[in-house]
Amino acid sequence: MFKFLFGAKDKKPEVKRETQRETVLRAQQELNDILAGLSPKAKITIYPEEGTFTIALPEQMPDEAKALPSPAKPEDNPATPPTQTTEAA
Repeated sequence: MFKFLFGAKDKKPEVKRETQRETVLRAQQELNDILAGLSPKAKITIYPEEGTFTIALPEQMPDEAKALPSPAKPEDNPATPPTQTTEAA
C-alpha cells in the first residue's frame, strides 16, 4: 500500500565487480605511484618463469626516519658476563 512512499525493499544495490584485468591494472598503478615517490629507489627483481616479482626496500624508509631508532640487535651488543655477588658472613 505504501510502496510508493518507502520504495521496494527487494532491490539490492548493484555493486560493480572488478575484473581480473582491472584489479591488476589498479594494483600496478598504485605500486608505480608509491615506488616513484621513494628515495632511494627500491630494487625490483622480476621472475618471468614464475610470473612473480620482489621489491627490495631499504632498511629504513624515509617516513620511518622520523621515528625513534630501533632497539639494538642482540648480536650488536656482546653479552656482559653476570656479576658475582658475595655476601659477608
